[in-house]
Amino acid sequence: MNWLKSLLVVGALQALAIVPMQTQAQAQSNLEQIKTAGVLKIGTEGTYAPFTYHDTTGKLVGFDVEIGEAIAKNLGVKAEFLEGKWDGLIAGLDAKRYDTVINQVGITEARKAKYDFSEPYIASKAVLITKGDNTDIKSFADLKGKKSAQSLSSNFGKIAQSNGAELVGTDGFDQSIQLLLSGRADATVNDSLSFLDFKKHKPDANVKIAATQDNADFSGIIIRKGEPDLLAAINKALETIKADGTYKQIADKYFGQDVSK
Repeated sequence: MNWLKSLLVVGALQALAIVPMQTQAQAQSNLEQIKTAGVLKIGTEGTYAPFTYHDTTGKLVGFDVEIGEAIAKNLGVKAEFLEGKWDGLIAGLDAKRYDTVINQVGITEARKAKYDFSEPYIASKAVLITKGDNTDIKSFADLKGKKSAQSLSSNFGKIAQSNGAELVGTDGFDQSIQLLLSGRADATVNDSLSFLDFKKHKPDANVKIAATQDNADFSGIIIRKGEPDLLAAINKALETIKADGTYKQIADKYFGQDVSK
């Protein structure tokens, strides 16, 4: 029986030896694993200009792409972008296809219940856009009785309607602007970031922001819960690129101004 006892003792010792090895591997499942691999895997669409899209050469570019690259650089690794459709992007975190998603993911209470977010890195506000020479519409309240070009099911359309506007249906921002410029609409309530992107490409267009809502919608860098080391490192990287001017340089390139708040 002594040999049997010896085998049992050896087996027990081997089992105990495995535990710390597994614990160590688990401890390296987020930030340390990324640093060991030398790569931060980032989920993104690649079809959402000016945030993440392909230029005429086929290269993946955009505001979110450069933010991701800057964060990875601060972590001491390279950014590797994995593209997918919006509907499956966040689900890709659950499947561990990538470490994070950087794709204008709005910070909501529902998402925060399941995932962790970095500090906000970009803000979007509802703005009232009119022709540059319009002097009648100076506030959202002035939309009463006016025609506003809107996607009918959007939150922006609801804002215009709640202020008494007559809605003229459109397929999105570009069409809304065209109806405004052609005189078929008096205004449009839309996204501040879309407006800044439009003016960046067409600075001479006869449009302006007549009013801006106080409340902003913020986007953050989203990761799986239970990775506090990675979250802290991403927040530190965001702080660094804002302090050293990298963030401003990227924002100026795509929007012509700071878009962090």
